[in-house]
Amino acid sequence: MTTTVTPPDLSPTPDDGKSPLSQRLDVVGRLTGRWVGAILIALIIFSILIMTRGANPITVFSEAWANTIQSPFAMQQALVKAAPLILAALAVAIPARAGLVNVGGEGQLIIGAVAAAGVFQFTDGRLAGPVLIILMVIAGMVAGALWSGLAAFLRVTAEVNEAVSTLLLNFIALDLLLFLIYQPWKDPNGTGQPASPPLQDDAHLPLIGDTTVTIGIIIAVVCAILAWVLLKFTRWGFKLAVAGGNPEAARRAGLPVNRLLMSSMLLGGALAGLGGMIYYAGTEYQLRPGLLATIGYSAFLASWLVRHRPLLIIVSSVILAILIVSGDSLQIDSDLPAASINILTGLLLIAVLGWTASPWFKKKGSES
Repeated sequence: MTTTVTPPDLSPTPDDGKSPLSQRLDVVGRLTGRWVGAILIALIIFSILIMTRGANPITVFSEAWANTIQSPFAMQQALVKAAPLILAALAVAIPARAGLVNVGGEGQLIIGAVAAAGVFQFTDGRLAGPVLIILMVIAGMVAGALWSGLAAFLRVTAEVNEAVSTLLLNFIALDLLLFLIYQPWKDPNGTGQPASPPLQDDAHLPLIGDTTVTIGIIIAVVCAILAWVLLKFTRWGFKLAVAGGNPEAARRAGLPVNRLLMSSMLLGGALAGLGGMIYYAGTEYQLRPGLLATIGYSAFLASWLVRHRPLLIIVSSVILAILIVSGDSLQIDSDLPAASINILTGLLLIAVLGWTASPWFKKKGSES
């Protein structure tokens, strides 16, 4: 006897004879209102924190706006940071479809960068730039997949919670990075600071026009679109949703649940590893202690802010990248710690996920 499993119907229910388009517009309107309300709450709380530092919130926000949104250079820097953010956020979103919580984007980004730098170290400048870039892409993706695959293997074989294992693997990846740049890969011609030798010039990722933005942002956007197509229109994506919604029913229906969990984590880790390679070959050009610091955790927020929707991840990642860049403005112009922007980011996540998902708010939304 087999059990047929169908995904939940997420389409709007009939409402007083309204057309499907009108019902969908009503849903979008309610969601937009929730987002605006949640963001306003976060900004109000952050403004109170700013005032405790003796700063004027209106002045702080206006200066941050002028130095980021209205600054072409700052916006270019935001797009540079958005590329690894998008890819690491996809590394959260794809396993989330299978019911997994991947907190290891930071470590997978680092491992991807380390693998890319390792290719350069072992070839020692003997390869042409384009060939080296291709090899670094492959190495970064394979390394990221293996790193996340370790957590997935522990989940399906020993039932180790993947949220814990991926989080711990972040620290191992960072320690591995520090070991390499302090010991075997330390640049002998450097200034004495721990860093790997700089990447050869012809292996830098190409820039877009006359900007400082590399093709990494294009790669990231294409990956997000492909992830959306894969999850929404393929049998693998359908099976993944079924396995994530009810693993036991999926098993009884004959779906290979463990294989689906493994594949989602492997794909997510590969994308995060690609993000690490892009940041290494497009921005930093060498390994250093602060490489990709907090990018993975910000990507985790970017995915959760939009409920793991690949296309919306592009938007949330760019917004968070702008917030990250604006941290410099807070420090220079308003005499606030640059880490203050992390408080705002956390408040936004709590507000959007907490308030808009609360039973009270859903009840109010249904009444309106």
